[in-house]
Amino acid sequence: MPLKRTLGAVSAVLLISSLAACGGDDAGSGGGDNSAFEEGLGSRGPITYVQGKDNSGIAQPLVDKWNADHPDEEVTLKEQTDEADQQHDDLVRNFDAQNADYDVVSVDVIWTAEFAAKGYLQPLEGDMAIDTEGLLEPTVQAGAYGGKQYTSPMASDGGLLYYRSDLIDKPPATWDEMIDMCSIADKNNMGCYAGQFQKYEGLTVNASEAINGAGGQIVGEDGKTPEVDSPEAATGLGNLVDAYQSGDIPKEAITYTEEEGRIAFEEGKLLFLRNWPYVYGLAATEDSSKVKGKFDVAPLPGTDGVGASALGGHNLGVSAYSDHKQTAIDFVNFILEEEQQKFLLTKGSLAPALESLYTDPEMVKKFPYLPTLAESIANAVPRPISPFYPAVTKAVQDNAYAAMKGETDVDTALKNMSDAIETASSSG
Repeated sequence: MPLKRTLGAVSAVLLISSLAACGGDDAGSGGGDNSAFEEGLGSRGPITYVQGKDNSGIAQPLVDKWNADHPDEEVTLKEQTDEADQQHDDLVRNFDAQNADYDVVSVDVIWTAEFAAKGYLQPLEGDMAIDTEGLLEPTVQAGAYGGKQYTSPMASDGGLLYYRSDLIDKPPATWDEMIDMCSIADKNNMGCYAGQFQKYEGLTVNASEAINGAGGQIVGEDGKTPEVDSPEAATGLGNLVDAYQSGDIPKEAITYTEEEGRIAFEEGKLLFLRNWPYVYGLAATEDSSKVKGKFDVAPLPGTDGVGASALGGHNLGVSAYSDHKQTAIDFVNFILEEEQQKFLLTKGSLAPALESLYTDPEMVKKFPYLPTLAESIANAVPRPISPFYPAVTKAVQDNAYAAMKGETDVDTALKNMSDAIETASSSG
């Protein structure tokens, strides 16, 4: 789903060493205090499930289904706003207050490291372990930090390359192949390629995909050491910069979020678009779409083959301060069951965490993009996993944007990015 409404080497990147020492006095009232982890592990009772605004109307039906079978362990749905930053800040405030009423919380995959390092989340091990059988491995690893599981998959996401199948016989396998096809866009008086390049979280996604797809990375496995000032990263970011400067990425795309790109593609103004799976159904069915029956999807192209999509989605965490942790973990495992995973896909267009649904004939018939999305997720790399993520993403956004706009060269942008990450890590 789009970030406004909220996605081979994944295990190595995600299983990073514990940074508990970095929490220190700055970790809030939850940091370093693990006593809450052992309290109420076997207790049951009513709980509250907290997530962003339920725009798709899928959360309450799941809660109602649970409540029908668990009258003594009822779940109450608490909706936050639909803005991710506000959701994050609301969780932090309530965790710092050790609010026992925030039992199960929806956690963007980029928040796990921060929340785990601060001691906000109950480790999901022993009696609190989740049932991971049949789940996509990247979705499981997205909830890991310091070798422990802290969150459970709920729904995943991955980037896809939308392309005009009426103009292209075969989608590009590499970035260079895609750029070579921009001559087709020129002949048809349309833009070639766009993603999400406005200076916001979407640019971090796109810049990370470009860098990872070229073999680079932004931070090391410890979550704090900058690795972005490298030849591989220069190749990846350079691909975006060169495409924008040459016009292969239209000039107006520097203002695009998910929706602006979707609308441009549906209006027939783009040959290629990087976006999330939610676009597929809209482009295929909306009356205003000029590309119905004229497009398809492929994995994002990288330097030498399939690229590295940013891993998207939301996970579920159990608060360290919940008084009814056993009910909380049972509810989390309930969401992982096939029936609930199918519901999230069919009613909410959310990418399931359950691997079998990507090849289920009934599901593939309804959602033809599923096999391609499975390949995207299998090759996904998360955005930088760091307890200092807000500072890291700002460093990526600011400097990638400056490079694309021509305000600085690629090498300087990457050095500035690295320096900003180093400063954030050192001050943490």
